[in-house]
Amino acid sequence: MKNNDIFKQNSGELQANDPEYVRLVSQISGLWEKAKNKAILAVNTELLDANWQTGQYIVEFEQGGNAKAKYGDRLLVNLSKDLTRLKGRGFSRSVLTYMRKFYLAFPKCATVSHKLSWSHYIELLKCEDSLEMQFYMKECIKEGWKVRELKRQINTSLFQRLALSTDKEGVLALANEGHQLMSPSDIIRDPYVLEFTGIPQQKRYKESDLEKALKTNMEQFLLELGRGFAFMGRQYVIPIGSRRFKVDLVFYNAILKCYVLIDLKRAEIKHGDIGQMNLYLNYFKNEICQPDDNPPIGIVLGAKKDELLMEYALQGIDNQLFAARYQLYLPNREELQTQLDLLLENIKEKK
Repeated sequence: MKNNDIFKQNSGELQANDPEYVRLVSQISGLWEKAKNKAILAVNTELLDANWQTGQYIVEFEQGGNAKAKYGDRLLVNLSKDLTRLKGRGFSRSVLTYMRKFYLAFPKCATVSHKLSWSHYIELLKCEDSLEMQFYMKECIKEGWKVRELKRQINTSLFQRLALSTDKEGVLALANEGHQLMSPSDIIRDPYVLEFTGIPQQKRYKESDLEKALKTNMEQFLLELGRGFAFMGRQYVIPIGSRRFKVDLVFYNAILKCYVLIDLKRAEIKHGDIGQMNLYLNYFKNEICQPDDNPPIGIVLGAKKDELLMEYALQGIDNQLFAARYQLYLPNREELQTQLDLLLENIKEKK
């Protein structure tokens, strides 16, 4: 028995792998972990409440007429200098501006979720549209996004991309409830944004290069795919007779309870790509899926797609099969927002 596995207690010896001792270590460790989490939550709650109240004081002071009469645009500048002198760092003009915006965005303190940190709220407050901000807030709480993940979803215009694939009621539902996965079509994003691969847009690359980059950055790819995805394999072999086919990427979605097959195309999606994916889906339905699994979903992901060609190629196919585009760069947020505004305006005019 190794010396470091033995603890001497008086005249007796206690083994480090003794079940009761292991349980004792676990209990104390769990106690302190819980205490630490409670302390972090308490500090976060107090910090958010203080930031909200600071914003309230500033707005109420402005509305009282004092700011315009005595300080004008220099109110936050002066306030920053005086609070920094009294309290130290953390009261820059920028931070005070966000505290003011925080109160204006959430005029009722009860609507502030303490599940998010102040850093989360700073990113949320950068959203100009209230529906967009509500959507990211709901998703952030539901998915437990870290600040880095929230920033990426905002930068890749997730709200606009999802909203453009729905109607006005769908946009409102996104804002009020977040993104709900109810049917296979709910997992489709067009385009998918794969900027994290690091592949330059103009670089000549092979489909295998993209595939490897996605596997290397699987955490980011799962974030882009959405909720409930688990990675099952790359170059998944499908043996049919004497032939062996390979699916680029295979996932399982725990929410929809089904396999999701993805084939990558470096250039434009062709009608033959649709037929090939249909073959894969038929094989999975008959050979891989369990009785309690729902039918598999197939996504052919290409750099380009011809909408009319895809319409004819997909016509008459019973399987859940979709053609979608991907981008290796961030989408133009302004253009997406303009398209969304036009969509909502057109729907408004028709009613």
